Order: sequence, then structure tokens, then C-alpha cells
Amino acid sequence: MSALPSPIPSLDRRPIRELPDELISQIAAGEVVERPASVVRELLDNALDAGARQVTVRLASGGVRLISVEDDGQGIPREELTVALRRHATSKIASLNDLETVGTMGFRGEALAAINAIAELSILSRFAGADGAFALDGRTGELRPVARGVGTTVEVRELFFATPARRKFLKTDATELAHCIEAVRRHALARPEVGFSVWHDGKLMEQWRAADQRDQRLADALSDDFVAQSVAVDHVGGPVRVLGRAGIPDAARSRGDQQFFYVNGRFVRDKVLSHAVRSAYEDVLHGQRQPVYALYLDIDPSRVDVNVHPTKIEVRFRDGREVHQAVRHAIENALAAPRAGDAVAPAGAQQPFFKPNVPASGATWAQPAIHFTARERGAGDFEAMWPRRTVETTHPPAASGWPVPGTAPSSPRPPVGLPGDSAEAMATNEEAWPLGRALAQLQGIYILAENSQGLIVVDMHAAHERIVYERLKTQLDGTAITSQPLLIPATFAATPQEVATAEACAAVLPTLGLEITPFSPRTLAVRAVPGTLADGDPVELARSVLAELAQHDASTVVHRAQNELLSTMACHGAVRANRKLTIDEMNALLRQMEATERSDQCNHGRPTWRQLSIRELDALFMRGR
Repeated sequence: MSALPSPIPSLDRRPIRELPDELISQIAAGEVVERPASVVRELLDNALDAGARQVTVRLASGGVRLISVEDDGQGIPREELTVALRRHATSKIASLNDLETVGTMGFRGEALAAINAIAELSILSRFAGADGAFALDGRTGELRPVARGVGTTVEVRELFFATPARRKFLKTDATELAHCIEAVRRHALARPEVGFSVWHDGKLMEQWRAADQRDQRLADALSDDFVAQSVAVDHVGGPVRVLGRAGIPDAARSRGDQQFFYVNGRFVRDKVLSHAVRSAYEDVLHGQRQPVYALYLDIDPSRVDVNVHPTKIEVRFRDGREVHQAVRHAIENALAAPRAGDAVAPAGAQQPFFKPNVPASGATWAQPAIHFTARERGAGDFEAMWPRRTVETTHPPAASGWPVPGTAPSSPRPPVGLPGDSAEAMATNEEAWPLGRALAQLQGIYILAENSQGLIVVDMHAAHERIVYERLKTQLDGTAITSQPLLIPATFAATPQEVATAEACAAVLPTLGLEITPFSPRTLAVRAVPGTLADGDPVELARSVLAELAQHDASTVVHRAQNELLSTMACHGAVRANRKLTIDEMNALLRQMEATERSDQCNHGRPTWRQLSIRELDALFMRGR
């Protein structure tokens, strides 16, 4: 037999007493200051709140030996300098109402006191309109006159000297420096009108000059490629406005190191926002790739609680569902426009949703769809289930070599103009086609097309799969989700939260085609499911929907499952590899791609076309060398 564990040793009874102020400040410092970058972040918040237009950050040994933040803000009056180092002393809030509608970067009033408890801190400041500047020593409280322009300089030396155990957890100087630069970058992305510079051991590491436009700051702080490979976002959903840029799927990375989200100018990490962004990219992103984005959410301060975390990096929304829906729709709408127009645009130019030029006569012609054989339609016969929509185009059939709608495809022939058309008019029509005109088919898989920039290579199955998929989604868009009653209700043991959610959302569930009712205090019964998902697992669907209802937009999970079903149907309904297409059918596919949302990626997030410029082709054959 094993010995019984020894009894818990008795503890000496200690009286309950108040902690000394110094220990309280050190405990607060443990929450606020994790590393030198935390100090940089807090001091930058104060500088921006003071109205600074230029901020200089000087570091030594990765910020461990020295952190100096200098600004040209309004400064601190002499009589308030000593008060600034007291715990919970601030000029930014004075009442509970101010706390509930806080609009400044800092508001707790504990950062300077916490930093002063674990480091050697001094403040040099000159208030606007004052005769001179004064310096305050945080250790001794000595106040002396110094020479300085209007603004404030806060110096923090020997970080964690009073708590050496914390210092052991710091990384190398290079790692801490990288974190400090990233902290400055996050502030710089939020305030393009403010100039920032970062010095380390006397060397200039980063500098971002004040910019008139946010895109210019994004290009300076991230890269020109970030702006060139992203689309503008500007969406208003109820009380929420979402601005910024979202990277195209091709710009996705293996790591999420270029994801910046700001709420009222404050950099945050929030599960609701992250989930909304990921949901918007589901249809166009391949695998576990991480999208890049810099998004700015403007919302009434009273609808968001920023007093959630000591570092102010987390927030809580009064209505997380409306925020989730606004962010998801903002990115979906921005990514929906096909970027085929960029194929003939200058580098970095942003193109609107493709709209062909309207002929002078105003006449339009119906674009023919690709004709399927019985085998390619599959058992579902998708053309019978969803009537084919013809896409209106402004190019005459003869100008593109297309057959007249309703007739069989003509034999392959190059595009010819209408009788009397000039060569110049024909060239103008072709320039209106971003994906160019078809030349040939390669191995029954790829379509080769020519445009003004060079060669376009199209994966015909992937492209047509996206076209069919978007057509199916359009057919179902706006229509009520029909329910399929279950012959035998599916019951399952539910958690208290699932039962409470089902009861609270009893009016919402029928709009999603679901009927979930309590069967017992701890059991729920699924009595109806969406008709398009009748073959799935009703219990798994119910659990997923209830989990989404508890956190996010109500229809997210149903739409996701519905889109997965439509994606599978579109994959089977798309033109197959090794199917020989005529020139007319190739051109028809290219025109449909130009007018179809998200046509740059297939349903699985892979690209559908690529551009090879004349310069790239010349390089392959060493022309001009």
C-alpha cells in the first residue's frame, strides 16, 4: 500500500491589512507593464492624447536601459507634474459618464505611477503658454527648471530594477526592440497625421512622416505591396462604420502578422472581430492561410466598453452581433468585385466592379452560357434546378464571335467585327475586355487569352465553378429558407447555455429554417431543419447554430453550411477538364468571369487566372539583353 499523502501544513494566521502604496503600484505594474513595449505603448497613448503632431521614441538596449518618448503636445503645467505620478490621477475622466464614453487613448491614470514603481522615471514638460519648462524626478520628487520647447519628454531608465525577477523573463535586446517598434507601428497606422521616429542606441530604426491620407501611411508603415494587393473597405451598417483596406486572397500569409484592427482609433484584439473577418474570407481563402488587413471601426463610444483589460487591448461591445455583421458584410462587399479589371490597369490602381462600355445605340445582347452535355450536368441537372441567367453584355455577338443566343455553338473562328466596323472600333471593343480574347485551349485544362498587357492563363474548371456557385447563391439570395420537418424529432442532451439560447431565440430560429424546442429541462428536440440541409446531421447543425447564436450573427452557421452544399453542387456542375471548348465558348467564359463576383478565386480559394506580362515573357526568352 502506498503511503497516504502528508497533511497540508498549517499556515500561520496573518491579520487582514492594507497593502503599502509601493507594493500596490508594483502589483499594478505587473498588470500594465509586461515588457519595454508596454511602456512605449502607454507613453505613446499619453503623447497622442496631448495633441502631439510629432513623436520621437529613443531606446537603449531594446528599451531595458532607456525608453524616452518626446512629443510636441500641449505639455503639463508645473503644478500638475507631481500629481501626474500619483495612482489613478488623470485629466481624461472625472465621472462615470466620462468612463462610459471615453474617447481618449488613455484614461486609467495608473500607467505613470506603475512605471515609476519599477523603474527610474523623469518627466520634462513645458505647458503651452508657460514661461519655461520643468523636470520632475520620479524617485525624489525634485522639481527643477530646464530648457525645453512646448511638449513633454518622459524618460524611463533601468526597467524592472526594483523587481529583478521580472527582468529575467525579458528576451534578447533584438527581440524587445522588435516589440517596441511594432508598438509604435500600431499607433502610426491609427494616426497618419502624426509623424513618428524610432531611434535605438543612437541609430534611426524607423521613421514615418506625417501623411495626408491613410493609404500613404499604410504604404510607409507596412509596404507598397500591402496597398497594391488590397481593396478599399468603406461600409456603414447601422451605428457601425468600417473603413480601411482588406488584402486580396492572393496576398494571404502563413502567419497573421499583418492583421490590424482599430476601434475608435485604438488597436484591439477581439474574438468577435476576428471571427467576422475570417467568415468574410471563407469563400475565397485557401486552407489555413491568414488574410492581411488594416481595418478601422468607428462606433459610438457608449456602445463599446474599453475598460475591460489593464492594457486596453481588449474591448466589449454592447451588441456584438451588429458589429460582427457590419464587419463581415464590409469585407465581403469589398472582396466581391472581380479584379479582372486590374489586368489592364496600372500597378496599384484600384478598379471598380467591371462594367462594360455601353454602345452608342444603347442596345444589349444576351451572353450565351457554355452548353453542357448530359454527363457534365450530372444527376442533379443544375440547369433544370436553377434556370440559367443570361448576363447582359454590351458587346454584339458578331464582335466577339459568339453565336446568337438559343443557337448551337458555332465552329471556332476568330472574332470579327460587324459589317462596316473599322479596325479602330474593333480594338476599342477588345480593350473593354480585361481578360482579353481567347486564343487557344491548353491540354483541355487551361484557356490562353491575350489582352493589352500580355498573356492571360485561365483554369477553366475553377473559373466556371465560381461562376456556377455565385449563380446558385444569387438564386437563393433573399428567399426564405424553407423548413423540412423531421419524421422523428432528433433529441440530444443540451447544456444549460444551449437550452437558454434556444428559448431566448425561439423567434429567430424559424427564419433560419430550424425548429428547436425544449423536450425536457436538459434535452432539446430538433423538429425541422433547412430543406437544403435535410441530409445532414440535425443535432450537429442545431448545436452549431445555438453556439453561433450565443456569440455571433444568427445566420452565419446556416449560411456556411448552405454555401458548402452549393459549392459541392457547383463543382459537379462546372465544365470538366479535357472538355474541348470552342473559341466562342472560351470567350463566353471570360466575359462571365469579368461580370461575376469573386471570380478571381474558385470555391476553394485557389486562383482562377494569372497574368503574364510582356515584360515577364521577354525575360523568359532574354529579349533585349
